[in-house]
Amino acid sequence: MHADNYPSQIFENAVKELSSLPGVGRKTALRFVLHLLKQDKADVFRFAESLRQLREEIVYCKECFNISDFEVCNICASEKRDYTTVCVVENVKDVMAIENTQQYFGIYHVLGGIISPMDGIGPDDLTIKPLIEKVEKGEVKELIFALPTTMEGDTTNFYLYRKFNGLDVKITTIARGVSIGDELEYTDEVTLGRSLINRLPFEQTL
Repeated sequence: MHADNYPSQIFENAVKELSSLPGVGRKTALRFVLHLLKQDKADVFRFAESLRQLREEIVYCKECFNISDFEVCNICASEKRDYTTVCVVENVKDVMAIENTQQYFGIYHVLGGIISPMDGIGPDDLTIKPLIEKVEKGEVKELIFALPTTMEGDTTNFYLYRKFNGLDVKITTIARGVSIGDELEYTDEVTLGRSLINRLPFEQTL
């Protein structure tokens, strides 16, 4: 359907916005909009309100940089977590993947990306400085590197290792049960759980 065939400018605008989402083509967006038009107004308003809240009210945890409804996320605020063990991950999806294993009881540190010169992402673009400050305070006994097993992930691991090597902290990495190039979110929970339990001293991977 071409733009000039849309029955309404408002309708066209809605299709255009939805088709801007990753993996959503124009035909899929058209189906979504037609579906929304059939729904009760209250349901559509609730859907729209959830998106507004998503953008305006979600914050990043001041401790680990995970997304949160509050200043400190539920994981960092929990008395059941081991605050001396920090799992370093690339993004929020990795936190969700590891939590789904129910095999990890420490806390996290979300870098917000990985070092990738090709994409113009350097160490200063990530939340590395707050992690260094936390380790230097002596609060952390073990850092677990759980970054993607890609060239960029390995580069980031090695950069972090050099930053923390010499400090009083144990540095480990998840076992390579996760295939090269795999992202944590696509790894099954059993494999990911085992790779956490069977983690290795980082030095053994060099």
